[in-house]
Amino acid sequence: MRVALAQFTATTEPAQNLELVLDQVVRAADAGARLVVFPEAMSCSFARPRVEAAEPLDGPWARAVRAAAAEAGVTVVIGLFTPGESGRVRNTLLVTGPEVEAHYDKLHLFDAYGYAESDQIEPGDRLVLVEVDGVRIGLATCYDIRFAEQFKALAAQGAEVIVVPSSWAPGERKLDQWRLLAGARALDSTSIVVAVDQAQPAADDPAPGARKPTGVGHSIVASPLGEILLELGPDPELAIIDLDLGTIAAARAALPVLGNSRFSSSLRA
Repeated sequence: MRVALAQFTATTEPAQNLELVLDQVVRAADAGARLVVFPEAMSCSFARPRVEAAEPLDGPWARAVRAAAAEAGVTVVIGLFTPGESGRVRNTLLVTGPEVEAHYDKLHLFDAYGYAESDQIEPGDRLVLVEVDGVRIGLATCYDIRFAEQFKALAAQGAEVIVVPSSWAPGERKLDQWRLLAGARALDSTSIVVAVDQAQPAADDPAPGARKPTGVGHSIVASPLGEILLELGPDPELAIIDLDLGTIAAARAALPVLGNSRFSSSLRA
């Protein structure tokens, strides 16, 4: 399976972000990609209150992405904010393509390092898997990558590839943790992990003193045995990789941690 990693920084303007997304979908399709993975919060960065940019999955932003994916003949995974309840929104992944239509609401909210994502966002309540070209793909978002049980549960329910769109906040040792977690979750689940982060924001964007978009770049593809197959730098980039799906069955035969596990998850798709 040929996969495109679309590592870019979202602005606070959904229309501006949409122009970038539509352009990269075409570029990825022209490069032969079957799956195009964008970061979390691609419709609008975390630098703006989420409720201001929230839009339903049948709204104009999502419809434009859906139409672009259908025209290009690819499946797109992309992060946006959708309306929730009680004044909060949901941190949602839209998955859309010629034969795919699904969405996933982020399960684990980033209430850590002195930040409370749950102040503005309500959590999802279910695992989601989709099928693209016969490949079962599990969905996770950013902070989810710290929870091994989610990745194991996805793999137990058939996921071979797990995508992790992210807007990874910078900080001390955060890049090291990102690398370690991507490899660990791949190894935990004996799956290929495709973790796509927002690119590192430009130093002068936005105005001094304003809260910046979050991202460190360094999008990663990790093998079922935890090897780093691809790692990007900090800057915006569209990268293409061909996933060897045969490595998944080989890894699971050699290292049957899913079958050997004496624990089961309460999460169900």
